[in-house]
Amino acid sequence: MIHGFIIVDKPAGITSHDVVSRVRRIAGTRKVGHTGTLDPFATGVLPVAINDGTKAIPFLDEGSKCYEAVMQVGVATDTLDMTGTLLRESEYGHISLSQIQAACQRFIGPILQTPPMYSAIKQGGQPLYKLARQGVEVERAARPVEIYSLEITSCTLPFVSFTVHCSRGTYVRTLADDIGTVLGTGAALKELRRTASGPFLMASARTLGELEAAAEAGTLADHCISPLYALAHLNELELSEVGLKKVSFGRSPLREDVSGVFPESERQLVRLSRSDSLVAVAEITVASEIGPIITLKRVFI
Repeated sequence: MIHGFIIVDKPAGITSHDVVSRVRRIAGTRKVGHTGTLDPFATGVLPVAINDGTKAIPFLDEGSKCYEAVMQVGVATDTLDMTGTLLRESEYGHISLSQIQAACQRFIGPILQTPPMYSAIKQGGQPLYKLARQGVEVERAARPVEIYSLEITSCTLPFVSFTVHCSRGTYVRTLADDIGTVLGTGAALKELRRTASGPFLMASARTLGELEAAAEAGTLADHCISPLYALAHLNELELSEVGLKKVSFGRSPLREDVSGVFPESERQLVRLSRSDSLVAVAEITVASEIGPIITLKRVFI
């Protein structure tokens, strides 16, 4: 049985939930979940947790995402992408590359972004996309996000290709729509491909077909990223045999039961490992009068 994360190169035309269903069949387990939903028309990096990998999801550092995208200038749709209903068209022939670059520059840095109606965000217990399909539009609070970089890679109007490195929670569809508003022409996203989600990169992604072939060959584990590696942003402390036994019984280890560099901050999450395997995620609380206190947050054995 494998435990960890498989990075799926999601194809266009299916939902993230569809990917999870396929991976359940491929891996032969029901304990599967995904992180960072991709729209059906989007492709690219979709991390899928398998078995104990699902326990690690709350501790992942997926604070930044990278995308390759294409927007179409001169149109506006209800979904903010070209899969939606066309609301209006505008003349775009007068727009220059320098104008588009200037418009993009306005969105680099911390910004407030209003989530689209066609999104999974819930309001009053109801997903916004369900309200949108009923023709209902509700007020949405703008959310703080950050665009770390935004670069145009090609421009053959009406199509503009660009790459974006942004914070979690950013809607690239909304970004394209906002750029179109600044240009005065409107714009909608035509293509979207995620190339990175936190520590999960396209280089490790595999198509569903490749994963099915690996499962048949008995090599699916070769494509699985361990929970220990997936949480590499957390400091690692090695458990002794005594510490391992304590954790296996749900007891927090003491300072003498672990080795490694302890955090200096007052409160910090760490990985507790043994023989290159993740045993638990714990919280270290620094108490100068009695030394560091280790509190188990999630046990993986």
